[in-house]
Amino acid sequence: EGHAESGEAGTLAEHAGEVRGALREEGALPGAALARLEPLLSRLETWDLLDLQSEYSELFDRSRSLSLHLFEHVHGDSRERGQAMIDLVEQYGAAGFYLDSTELPDFVPVFLEFASNLEASEAREMIEQPAHVFAALAERLDKREAPYAGIFHALVALGGGKLDSEALKEIQEREPEDDP
Repeated sequence: EGHAESGEAGTLAEHAGEVRGALREEGALPGAALARLEPLLSRLETWDLLDLQSEYSELFDRSRSLSLHLFEHVHGDSRERGQAMIDLVEQYGAAGFYLDSTELPDFVPVFLEFASNLEASEAREMIEQPAHVFAALAERLDKREAPYAGIFHALVALGGGKLDSEALKEIQEREPEDDP
């Protein structure tokens, strides 16, 4: 694999170290969740930026089963998905969080940015709601031996590790059989 050199890749490598330090200092994650993040943090520190981007795109942009849109896993393409989006935008707005990007409100990074603006207890509650989606993504990434699984294991842990087992089973049964 390529190694990080300069520019954006160098900055990414530096920030990976900062993320590691902040996670340890904050102490919100149990040791097992921190350990599961280490392969990804190490990769961010050492891989070339183009290799990182290629791997990310291969996983998340080309695989429906690894979609980073929460409601795709829960509702698929049904009408309920549209209403769930509207409800989520309203929830964001009620908290003073307004989307100014082209991303949908159920995009995991947008959802997590919103949660990061809440009080810690509210953020944990928010993250707990789609924990079954995060658990399914963690499992699918584990099967691919992808280091991004650590992020989703950490999200499950942050939400208190409580899972709606029926909802998780439903998501597992709905997993697309073959990705494009």
